[in-house]
Amino acid sequence: MTQQGVRWTADQVLALAPDAASRKAGSKLGAAGPWSGTGGSGEGAVWGLCKGSGSTPYRTVVDLADASGPAFTCSCPSRKFPCKHALGLLLLWAGDESAVPRAEEPDWAEPWLTGRRERAKEKERKAREPAGSAGGAADPEAARRRAERRAERVTAGATELEQRLADLLRDGLAGAERTGYALWEEAAARMVDAQAPGLAARARELGALPSSGPGWPVRLLEECALLHLLDEGWLRRERLPDALAATVRSRVGLPASADGPPVRDRWLVLAQYDTADARLTTRRVWLYGTESERTVLLLSYGAAGRAPELTLPVGLALEAEVSAYPGAGQRRVALGRQFAPPEGTGARPPGVTTSRAVARYGEALVDDPWLESVPVVLERVVPVPDGESWQLADADADTALPLTPAARGRSGLWRLVALAGGRPLTVFGECGHRGFTPLTAWPSGPGPAVPLC
Repeated sequence: MTQQGVRWTADQVLALAPDAASRKAGSKLGAAGPWSGTGGSGEGAVWGLCKGSGSTPYRTVVDLADASGPAFTCSCPSRKFPCKHALGLLLLWAGDESAVPRAEEPDWAEPWLTGRRERAKEKERKAREPAGSAGGAADPEAARRRAERRAERVTAGATELEQRLADLLRDGLAGAERTGYALWEEAAARMVDAQAPGLAARARELGALPSSGPGWPVRLLEECALLHLLDEGWLRRERLPDALAATVRSRVGLPASADGPPVRDRWLVLAQYDTADARLTTRRVWLYGTESERTVLLLSYGAAGRAPELTLPVGLALEAEVSAYPGAGQRRVALGRQFAPPEGTGARPPGVTTSRAVARYGEALVDDPWLESVPVVLERVVPVPDGESWQLADADADTALPLTPAARGRSGLWRLVALAGGRPLTVFGECGHRGFTPLTAWPSGPGPAVPLC
């Protein structure tokens, strides 16, 4: 995003906030009052001095030129990222063009901006180098031996899990309540030792299901079946088609590189949201290619308590290349070369009916039986109550999709209902066996995308 480009909306700026308190504090700083020395460059940087409680104003700089999301620096002591001053500066820039005029970079901002540009050029240079041209090629024989040793450990772990599943089913699912969580936590720890994090995660899920609410035996049996299928897929991977074998390796948790051919497109940012556990924060960014008509997923990670670096607010578009990871039906991609910074857009992806959305999920399960959901844009749907639950009903047909339990508990549901006002709208989200999770919506008439998560 450069100064000549389309400016962000306030919603896109506030989507960067790490929490509600930061959104509120940043909003208060989105007016010209506390700011001085503001300016922006044609290379996508904005800066300013914000008056605080001390005698020296805080020096705040934001670099918007990186396609992986804006970068921030501020002299304030806040440990939040971005801080309220960075949010306030971006709100000021987004709302009033004259408040952040075109200017030369000040001495206090120039070193940080220059360092970022030099690192970006070096990163691009290395990305263009042929594999193995720098530092010498890795020893392929040593890599092969490491892969074989890991495969042996994973095989031992999968074999052990199969025995545990057989014991569980022989003794009956009711016994799972008595054994408790510790048994499966121990199994998960052994899968970690076997270097199979995907199997470890599924083992922990088994331990969490007993006594988890009405219908838990059915959910436990479903998860047992999926884990058994994954174990057997790994143990018989040599007999599988290459694409399905790659999917099994990915589900088990083996690392893979994005080796698909680069696809250049203008990618619309459909949704961005975080999930977190005690170890890791995972950011999921859904993109839609306007020319390829592909919906792809970017993943970014941060240590527990820290936000991932990748930041692409909903409603932006970026010209870039992406490369797919191996696996049947794989939607995950790696972000490659970027040809322009992200910019605001009013474009919308095409949508489908609720019945077609369900069919897409069924088709995707052929390639990946462990798939929880698929990304879908629903067109002309209306949120309506369904007893104690909610569903998205087709405006032009007698069909509907129930919302997932997780979606019903979010504040985004009421934002969706308010945006619709009883009228049809376009909704992007994830459609799976538990229902539909809305992530972004567009009103029936002209208007920007509204994040729901």
